[in-house]
Amino acid sequence: MKKEYNILAISGSLRNKSSNTLLMHAIIKLALPNLKFRVYGGLNDLPHFNPDLDVEEGPVSVQNLRAQLKNSDGVLICTPEYGNGVPGVLKNVLDWIVSSGEWLNKPTVAIAASPSPLGGDKAHASLLLTLNMINAQVLHEASLTIPHITLKMNKQGVIIDSETQHALENSLLSLGDACNQMDK
Repeated sequence: MKKEYNILAISGSLRNKSSNTLLMHAIIKLALPNLKFRVYGGLNDLPHFNPDLDVEEGPVSVQNLRAQLKNSDGVLICTPEYGNGVPGVLKNVLDWIVSSGEWLNKPTVAIAASPSPLGGDKAHASLLLTLNMINAQVLHEASLTIPHITLKMNKQGVIIDSETQHALENSLLSLGDACNQMDK
């Protein structure tokens, strides 16, 4: 039997019916049984990053974020692109982790999806810069930009494009393999 790995899933959108939130849930449904996902639900609860608040105890919502990251073996991020960049709420999550190190060497898959033909490429590039700076183990071969997401996934969050589904399944396999390698 394969070892189970805890994966923290984060959507970079606050909107309930966001295509990236729907995509995140669709990806979770594609996962092999040994990948156990926990969806991070505290995006809206985090205060704006303030170094004066970044003390040992700090805000409870920040403590919860850090604990969830610490207890995860890997991370999946799905993000939209706002104004040619990462949404502020997702950047805020990353800012709270810069000095604490819970993301250090964690296998991470970063996915940006957009209805545009560029697939959120600028948000993806920005996200990768920050993840690399905080020393996440970004799985570049498994990280994707998905253009025209509204043509590849229906409004119920079902992936209807076989090529996209195959790419996402491969991303999950890479994430599982990376978690397994970290375990050795």
